[in-house]
Amino acid sequence: MKLRNAMALLLLGALMVSPLWAGEARHDLIEQSTLEKVIDKNTLRVGFSTFVPWAMKDKQGGYTGFEIEVAERLAADMGVEVQFVPTKWSGIIPALLTGKFDIIIGGMGITPQRNLKVNFSNPYEFSGMSIVANRKLAAGKMGLDTYNDPELTIVARIGTTAAAAAKKYLPQAQLRLFDDEGQALQEVLNNRAAAMVSSQPFPEFQTIKYADKLFLPLVGKTFTKEPIGFAIRKGDIDFLNYLNNWILVKNADGWLQERYDYWFTTQDWKSRVE
Repeated sequence: MKLRNAMALLLLGALMVSPLWAGEARHDLIEQSTLEKVIDKNTLRVGFSTFVPWAMKDKQGGYTGFEIEVAERLAADMGVEVQFVPTKWSGIIPALLTGKFDIIIGGMGITPQRNLKVNFSNPYEFSGMSIVANRKLAAGKMGLDTYNDPELTIVARIGTTAAAAAKKYLPQAQLRLFDDEGQALQEVLNNRAAAMVSSQPFPEFQTIKYADKLFLPLVGKTFTKEPIGFAIRKGDIDFLNYLNNWILVKNADGWLQERYDYWFTTQDWKSRVE
């Protein structure tokens, strides 16, 4: 009987303490959230890499583009300043994990492999892969299958879903990868590669700029479709909740679509970039 009473008292004590413990644990989680730290420091640090027209150098020495506007609006709605941290794409996830910035806003496609390392928000946009080809080396080659050729050299940016798409859909071609999109494009322009795989609208914009050297083998088409999301460190439920709801609101009020249309369906912004 005494043993039974003692056990009952222990159980009662545990039940009385557990709400207090749970409350303290929840308070600790809130304080540890990136959201709270951003607000406390009054700065949202954004990791990104340059991709046309997602993020580009402007004539004033800063950055402009769709993702730049998204990051600026997100920070403004949080009531904080934004700090941009340009980072090589191949090392952008490790840089996030080591705390060099708070979030990746850089046209990052949501993939299961990346999701093992980071948490993704809901998609705020969708992208797709296309091809820009050299008029001399790829003359007459229309359609994706014609580029799955061991005699052709295809280029893409390392660490991107463009590189993954090239490996998947053009396994027989010779694939060369570069740290920078501009470097990869130069290989095509200088007749050292037959084509480049990249996300739209980069291929389309380049054929307009270099109409005498380049063409589109997949006119008006992409051969993949991928969701684009914000990437943050794992375990941060509050920050993820805020980002998902921000995307929901900005989709509902039409702001995201309006800015996407400006950057991806017009070239009204060309005079702003280098």
